[in-house]
Amino acid sequence: MAQRMTESTFWILASLAEGRRHGYAILRDVERMSDGAVALRVTTLYAALERIVREGLAAPDGEEVVDGRARRYYVLADAGIDALELEAAALEARAKAARGRLASRETRTARESHA
Repeated sequence: MAQRMTESTFWILASLAEGRRHGYAILRDVERMSDGAVALRVTTLYAALERIVREGLAAPDGEEVVDGRARRYYVLADAGIDALELEAAALEARAKAARGRLASRETRTARESHA
């Protein structure tokens, strides 16, 4: 079985799937996409980005200075698209299995209450 993707990697790749972003934009986007459930720390983000780039899932895409601050931009690599698609499919499969179990539990509980 392939190693599961970390939650931070999943959200970072999902953010980059929409296009080129700098670190702070990724932080804001992840928090928005997750409805506030995931708020990455700056140190977590940049450590994850270094690893993601090293693994070939994303690539740096230039730097710009805005208001005196350097912004490094990142883009999703083809391998990152593939990895994100696989992880999304795995999450969907796990959710489907759980929903199936919950549905069978509800059916069983309903039968038991009528017995």
